[in-house]
Formats: sequence, C-alpha cells, structure tokens
Amino acid sequence: MELGSRQIRAARAVRGGVSAGALFVWLVAALPAAAQDNVLGTATLPRDLSPWGMFLNADPVVKAVLIGLAFASLVTWTVWLAKSIEIFFAKRRVRAASKELAGIRSLETVQQLAEIQGEVAQFLGAAAAELRLSPGLVDNEGLKERIASRLERIEASCGRRILRGTGVLATIGATAPFVGLFGTVWGIMNSFIGISKSHTTNLAVVAPGIAEALLATALGLAAAIPAVVIYNMFARSIAGYRAGLGDAAAEVLRLVSRDLERAAAIPAERAPSEPVITRRVRLADAGAAPRGSS
Repeated sequence: MELGSRQIRAARAVRGGVSAGALFVWLVAALPAAAQDNVLGTATLPRDLSPWGMFLNADPVVKAVLIGLAFASLVTWTVWLAKSIEIFFAKRRVRAASKELAGIRSLETVQQLAEIQGEVAQFLGAAAAELRLSPGLVDNEGLKERIASRLERIEASCGRRILRGTGVLATIGATAPFVGLFGTVWGIMNSFIGISKSHTTNLAVVAPGIAEALLATALGLAAAIPAVVIYNMFARSIAGYRAGLGDAAAEVLRLVSRDLERAAAIPAERAPSEPVITRRVRLADAGAAPRGSS
C-alpha cells in the first residue's frame, strides 16, 4: 500500500517536471520572435508621418518627383495671376476702343479721339497704310480686300500674343497625374523591397513606402486639377477677347468702306475740283493720326 502511494507521487512529480520543461522551452522560443517584432516596429516605422516628415524620409527619386510637382503647381498659379491681369486689361482696352469707334462716321474724325489705343489703333493704322499705298487704284473692292487681309493678320497676331504662356497649363494638366503615378509606383516598389529584406510582413515595414506613394499621388492631382480648370477658364476669356477684336476689325472695315463710297460720290455732287485720289490720301492721313497703339 505504501509502495503504491510512493509510485503515484513519483509519477505526478515526473509529469509536473515535463510540463514545466515544456513551458520553459515555449517561452524561450516565443520571446525572440516577440522581441524581433518589437524592434521592427520601433526601428522601421517613421516617427513623423506628416507631409513634411514623409518628404524628408522619402527615397531620392520620390523626393525629385515631389519637388517637380510642387514646382509645376507654383508655375500654374504664377501663370494664372499674370495672364488674368493681362487678359483683363486687354479686354477692357478693346471694349473701350470699340465703343469709341462705333460713334465715328469718318476716318477724318479719328484723330480727335485719343481714347483709341492698343489693338484697335493698329487696325486703323493698317487701314491708313493700305490707303496710302493704293493712290492710283480705282477698284474699291480690291482695296477693301487688302485692308481686310491686313486686319486679319493683326487679329491673328494679337490672338497668338494673348495665348502665350497658356500652353504650359495644358502640359501640366496632362502630365502631372502620370508623374505622381510614377512616384506612387516607386514608393510601392520600395515597400516590397523592404518586405523582402526584413523577411516580415509587419505593417511597420510597408507603411513608409505606401505613405510616400500616396503623397506623390495627392501632389500630382493637386498640380493637375487647377491647371486644367485655369486653362479652360483662359480659353473662354481669350475667345471673348478675340471676338471683340473681330468686332473692332469689322467696324474699321465698314468705316473704310463708307469713306471710300463717300469719296467716290463727292466729286460728282460737291467738289469736282478735288480728285478721288487726293481724298483717299487725306483720309489715310487722318486714319494714321492716333499714336496710342501698343
């Protein structure tokens, strides 16, 4: 009886020793893995995930992409400010000159209007120049066609000048998303490289590259969207400006046509002693009188 009790106590002691040994072995195996995860989490994860902190911790290629997109955004807003001022004053100048031109009955009275400046003054100067170059010609239709051709060239030149600088907005709007996408791809690639080197899928290894990738995407959109909106706004404003130029050119052409018909009718009715050629030159001199053209 006593022998059986001793055997039972010995078996219980053996089982307790085996359980304690197994628990010790498990703790020894688990502690390094937990320590490794803790080290990876504290060593790899950036302390600052603000946009500026992500920029400072970014890969050199991603940094170059972010700097380029920031510069493109700065160019966009600079062009917006400069072209807005230029288009505003150009449209106001054409509108004021066209209003003054609408009240004129003859080129002889143009020299009394100092308000006519800029593009409309160039129209009047071109019409006067063609009148001076055609003193011996009696074909009024050919003369009006040549004047219309001069006015069209001036209108096209003014349109090209006002469009200068808007092409960069179209370029930024078309390319900035793809540049940001390049930074995104590069950041994700760096994330997978970090996973491969650390032999772990811990979020601390993946997070920095993904954050940089998302920052590049956001900055690409921030540069592209305003550029497209501003370009479309300028396209509408410039279309209105060119329409005003067309109206002013048509008014100048009507004024020239009216004077030519009046000059042809005067000799037979009022002043037979003054040839039509002399009246053309006088009208041309009157049309060339404004000096406010720019």
